[in-house]
Amino acid sequence: MAKVKPKKHLGQHFLKDTNIALKIVNSLTHHNRYSYVVEVGPGMGVLTQYLLNNKDINLTVIDIDKESTAYLAKEMPKLADKIITADFLKFDCQAHFNAPFAIIGNFPYNISSQIFFKVLDMRSSVQEVVGMIQKEVAQRIASGPGNKTYGILSVLLQAFYTIDYLFTVSPSVFNPPPKVDSAVIRLQRNKTNQLDCDENLFTRVVKQGFQNRRKTLRNALKPLALPPEINNDSQLNLRAEQLSVSDFVLLTQKIEEGWKK
Repeated sequence: MAKVKPKKHLGQHFLKDTNIALKIVNSLTHHNRYSYVVEVGPGMGVLTQYLLNNKDINLTVIDIDKESTAYLAKEMPKLADKIITADFLKFDCQAHFNAPFAIIGNFPYNISSQIFFKVLDMRSSVQEVVGMIQKEVAQRIASGPGNKTYGILSVLLQAFYTIDYLFTVSPSVFNPPPKVDSAVIRLQRNKTNQLDCDENLFTRVVKQGFQNRRKTLRNALKPLALPPEINNDSQLNLRAEQLSVSDFVLLTQKIEEGWKK
């Protein structure tokens, strides 16, 4: 069967270096703890082949590209009924798998942030993620307070996951080569099941704070109509990038309490 042609509108850059593919697969930990491992965007299966060879992994692949899934069905018959042709962002993974699972993949750059927001929505089920994404996005997700790359995704993901920036990947190992470096990161679920504050308000505070990241939180959060009781709070003199996850939780608590008075 003819090879799959990478499609620009799907953000496809197929990895062709098998050593890096194996390194990515080996970055996934505790295979036997997950009922399923879901590969997103398998393309021509450079990661898939190594995932299939691991007997501890119950693999399912999801790809929106019908050409890719047809290719995998032909070239990897062991996958059999484990191939799903669907848009991962719209597919109801939790209903389909109904058990803890891990996610792995060479994620399309144009939807990588959306993939991680979906992971957040599925955090009760998604125990681990190993993904290759644009280096800039990987740095942002893994970054800590005080860094210019620290932002919305950093805070929201770090609230529920331990994040490791694993390694950088050169454009030359892809077909076609992207115009930027890539990186592999790993997210592992932490022990936080629920934040000690209203989680919807927490998300609003984080997003609003970073939308005007050069302003102090006192000014950046004005659209939220903060309660006057916290006007003199020292946290409001800081910028969003200076607050840790726990700091944002504390600030959210103060806003909640002020609104109740």
